[in-house]
Amino acid sequence: MKIVLIGAGSAQFGLGMLGDIFQSEVLYHSSVVLVDINAHALSLVQQKADAFLASHPLPFIVTATTDRRLALLDADVVVIAIEVGNRFELWQQDWTVAQQYGIHQIYGENGGPGGLFHALRITPPILEICKDVDELCPEAWVFNFSNPMTAIITTVKRAFPHLRFIGLCHEVASLERYLPAILDTPFENLSLRSGGLNHFSVLLSARYKDRDADAYPDILAKAPAFFEIEPGYSDLLDHYRVTGALARTEGATNRSSLGIERSKKPWADRTLFRCILDTYQLLPITSDSHIGEYISWASDVADHRGIKDFFDLYQIMLAQVRPSIVLKQEERLVSILEGLSSEVGYEEAAVNILNTALIDDLPAWIAVEVPAHIFRGGIEGIRLPDYPKGFGALLRSYCGVYDLTAEAILTGQKRYVIQALLANPIITRYRAIDELVNVMIERQEQWLGYLH
Repeated sequence: MKIVLIGAGSAQFGLGMLGDIFQSEVLYHSSVVLVDINAHALSLVQQKADAFLASHPLPFIVTATTDRRLALLDADVVVIAIEVGNRFELWQQDWTVAQQYGIHQIYGENGGPGGLFHALRITPPILEICKDVDELCPEAWVFNFSNPMTAIITTVKRAFPHLRFIGLCHEVASLERYLPAILDTPFENLSLRSGGLNHFSVLLSARYKDRDADAYPDILAKAPAFFEIEPGYSDLLDHYRVTGALARTEGATNRSSLGIERSKKPWADRTLFRCILDTYQLLPITSDSHIGEYISWASDVADHRGIKDFFDLYQIMLAQVRPSIVLKQEERLVSILEGLSSEVGYEEAAVNILNTALIDDLPAWIAVEVPAHIFRGGIEGIRLPDYPKGFGALLRSYCGVYDLTAEAILTGQKRYVIQALLANPIITRYRAIDELVNVMIERQEQWLGYLH
């Protein structure tokens, strides 16, 4: 394969992805092209790749270029993981400017006003990449890791309906962290299916493989006690401030190794999570910060301190990480590439693709997050019949926002931005919206100046 990594100047993405690819014997003899607009950062990743291959003589060729079109020529796989501008500075604007206008958004990355402005910034350059792909390697598989995932996939597939464009997100991995501890069984013994919209998804079914029995009743019975004492981001940030050491909780088994026997705050980071578990009898895939961006009543029940502490801890973690190439599979992408190259198919836990009758109660033009069959030359979403009515109603209430977001990006018309905000479930006021949009366009003119 010829694999093109766009955004590879980010050492965390570039080196991490190289480590994943290098450990795969199925991908031996592939060429990997690193692409970034930052030539200096790109050269540092290239140097580390060259040094690694010099000491580990594996059959890969790694090159780097700032010329995206040159890189894409005859590519088989394109991986996109980009941001624009100063990520956290813009994120703060997305989050806090709307709050200044009295809008109770609990986070500002993927949903709500913050998610809208994030999508308006980042989707146009991704569309430019897709335009090049459509011209230079139209049969390539394109995998997107950038957020806001649902907005990006929905818009790209509206502009390039025949492109093999797939979204991948890490959130589904939370099940592997929590469920073995909750159920006292190896993760490999569980057959799981989840689905919804990206960052707005729930576990739909769970079965024990060894005795072919429904595991969901045990989840509903045991999860409350687990999350009652599971350390959250506030606990971990306090731990860092005391010890100066970052710590990650991977479940109950290593809680004592962190020096945190139990959470200082019941249901840390998951007070909204608990409401969904109690009211809808469904286990969310992600925590309050993400799922709360889409729900009108989230601000009333979410753990706001935990969300703020997550934002602070996330920045600390990224600042302190020292990326390197490690021969260990971290991303699900390599498994997918192996599946596309193999006669042996498998079921992938979550991909983001158009809703081709996969979730009946959602429109066909929306990108949904569903499990998928991976087989030689194909990725096929798995239909989720009888989607829970109550949670499905929450999903439907947000679909119109994505429709209008896509129209705003593709037409450049500011009126669609305003209409997307007024369609948003968390917006409860009218008078401030026009001014909010104008302020954000003014502050982020470099990226939002196309709106008129």
